[in-house]
Amino acid sequence: MKFSCLSKGGGFHFPPCHMLNFCGVRILLDCPLDLSALTVFSPVPTGYNALSEEGISFSPAHDYLGSEDESQKREKIQKLPDSKSLIFAEPWYKTVKNLHLWNVSFIDVILISSPMGMLGLPFLTRTKGFSAKIYVTEAAARLGQLMMEDLVSMHSELRQFYGPEDSNFPTWLRQEELEMLSPELREVVQGKDGVELGGWMPMYSAADVKDCALKVQTLKFAEAACYNGALVIKAFSSGVEIGSCNWILNGPTGDIAYLSSSSFISAHAMNFDYNRLKGTHMLIYSDFSSLSATQDIEDEDSASASTVNQLSSLSPQELAKFFLNPDENLEEKEKLVFICSCAIECVREGGSVLIPINRLETLLQLLEQMTASLESSAMKVPVYIISSVAEELLAFLNVIPEWLSEYRQERLFAGEPLFAHVGLMKEKKLHVVPAIHSHKLLTNWREPCIVFTPHWSLRLGPAVHLLRRWCGDPNSLLILEDTLNPELALLPFKPIAMKVLQCAFPFGIKLKKVQPLLKTLEPKIVLFPEELRSQSCFSSASSFSVLHYTEAETLHVSCQKDSSELKIATELASQFHWRKLKGDINVARLKGDLLMEHGKHHLLLENEQENSLKNRPMQYWGSLDAEKLLAELSKMGIKASLEHCMGDTESQTVCLVHVQEPQRALIEVGTTSTVITAANETAASAIFEAIDKILDGV
Repeated sequence: MKFSCLSKGGGFHFPPCHMLNFCGVRILLDCPLDLSALTVFSPVPTGYNALSEEGISFSPAHDYLGSEDESQKREKIQKLPDSKSLIFAEPWYKTVKNLHLWNVSFIDVILISSPMGMLGLPFLTRTKGFSAKIYVTEAAARLGQLMMEDLVSMHSELRQFYGPEDSNFPTWLRQEELEMLSPELREVVQGKDGVELGGWMPMYSAADVKDCALKVQTLKFAEAACYNGALVIKAFSSGVEIGSCNWILNGPTGDIAYLSSSSFISAHAMNFDYNRLKGTHMLIYSDFSSLSATQDIEDEDSASASTVNQLSSLSPQELAKFFLNPDENLEEKEKLVFICSCAIECVREGGSVLIPINRLETLLQLLEQMTASLESSAMKVPVYIISSVAEELLAFLNVIPEWLSEYRQERLFAGEPLFAHVGLMKEKKLHVVPAIHSHKLLTNWREPCIVFTPHWSLRLGPAVHLLRRWCGDPNSLLILEDTLNPELALLPFKPIAMKVLQCAFPFGIKLKKVQPLLKTLEPKIVLFPEELRSQSCFSSASSFSVLHYTEAETLHVSCQKDSSELKIATELASQFHWRKLKGDINVARLKGDLLMEHGKHHLLLENEQENSLKNRPMQYWGSLDAEKLLAELSKMGIKASLEHCMGDTESQTVCLVHVQEPQRALIEVGTTSTVITAANETAASAIFEAIDKILDGV
């Protein structure tokens, strides 16, 4: 088995990406986009208006730094970047940095673990020669498609402004233009070593998204899909997002568990089904969320070490209580209450609140808590969701109870709506509109208000216009995710007077639970990120071996079962005529077909198999001893003599057995073959019978 980490990702919005070669099948694990790289571009009309007001000439086809001479440009890039330093052009999108180095036509299977891991998929499906089979859960497929459609819709606004590009290679990607960027922006564009330049792609179209969706094969949790008869693929809930999953791959040589970012406690998604990952030969640990978590490493390590030692005595119920710690859920609720209290305070002072968040679970929790806080404060403030796919997305959430947590399913059985937004929309406390210029929004718009919008990068969609409107209001509030660099994200809107609250919405497996979880799953081999080695030190007494992997390196790992299995029907196996050989080996001769189906070998015999088994052996092994042959022929009443002579080469000795009675024949015994020359078939059969008694055959 070969395993390559193409990218460790960058948080919830940019999950890791790997390439796996297992049982001869090349598998791509997730295909995300690094949308945080959009911050190098200037949003429109913000950046354009800022330049126009200062009288700097601008044209998309010309140098985006204006008409300054070379010395002025170089002096500018030595300073901290400002709004003029950004790229004024239609944005391109940054794919996984090492994926472009692989030939897309060589990929056999693509496994998508979450809706965010699907956003880069149209770049592959539109490529000539693409033929891979794509597997994704039903819920993740639909949510991912809606996200891609919304991304295309928001991008179209910028495309209308800039117009069609003059060539397939944008001006800002030229080396001389990259050198004019500030060091901070240049590193985002090309990476530290420059290899990320090849990952930039022009935005796909709505037709590309539709074509991509048609090529996807959707699965339910625990549903088996078989690829090429040899690989059985199953998805199990990871708990991070609705439809997100971990994967189990079963093949004839072994089985592999792929553990993506997972969460033991989820407000909406089905719980993390970690029990299904137990006992695999190999486990690929791909949850990098601990890298960005603000945790006390020493305390976490000591807690993990002491907890692992106690795991062997814990019952399954006690183990579940350890993983499903209610205190962690309480912390998240307290954080949501604090965020909403800050929002209510701003609204009370006459300001508005902008929440550009794409994480579905966080958005739903904030929406419920925000409306509850408004009701408790007796404030009547309109709440808006502005997105081209918001209405369809909310409607979809009402028809997928099988993908939701037990709490949400209990609400359904009790006759209550799955989510609070259903009642809010009926009471007209929540307004869902497709665009900021839609008639429905213009006729219902009131300030102060609370607005949920895409996109969290602050470069696309309604968030750009609303942020420009409120950035000078000190009473307004912007709620940002911690995945963004706030200085770079807010650069086009400076000077900014509004309040900014940057929040960490954690996800994934907490560091203190990594080692206990792996101890519980009991794999034989764990592939673990090198970046997490210092945070998770595995003892030599662990029941599994640990191999650490890094980006852009390939691991060669042996993944073999202790024994292989062959499925044979009972009535067929009973027809075998066994022959015992030396060394307590039993052998039976058969003639049939060996097939691979659902990852297992199957033996199918021909109709005439029963009769053919009774025939004499067809295969023999070992060297023929001429002296033993003479003795056996003598027992059968056949008179023969032995002659030794040289063969065709000096080093080769040939024994000639001359048969005189009852019929003449010649047996030539060489080092690699034996040749029988007889006067008729009767004599040949008699000699063959003697040889059969000497050699092992089947």
